[in-house]
Amino acid sequence: MTRLHRYLARLYDTILSRREIQIEELEIFDRSDEPGQTSEFYARLRFPDDSQLQVVEKLIVERFTIIKARYSYHYQRADGALVFRYDNAPHHPEISTFPHHKHVGKAVVPSSPPDLIEVLREIDGILYEV
Repeated sequence: MTRLHRYLARLYDTILSRREIQIEELEIFDRSDEPGQTSEFYARLRFPDDSQLQVVEKLIVERFTIIKARYSYHYQRADGALVFRYDNAPHHPEISTFPHHKHVGKAVVPSSPPDLIEVLREIDGILYEV
């Protein structure tokens, strides 16, 4: 099992371990056995209050390191209003962590690329006031 396989398995297992989350969509395109070693992970998850998290990770392996070439963790309320979104779309060069940033409502703030576990903990804090 390659490092990329293990990473994708961890994402999958993390989601499955959260029994309160309804999986609406989950797709893994694993091309880690091909030259270039790339993979893509997509998930749409629904929480008990009908809020939703959409996850996109496009991964590449460079020199034995997994790099999130593209990512987005978009969390919204049941009515569709944005709560937060982490992404690395290169459209905010004024942010000190460019291209990495976080949208919080209408604000855009510096951010590091989060891990799915960190994003789920942040949502737990919102849902359960932890």
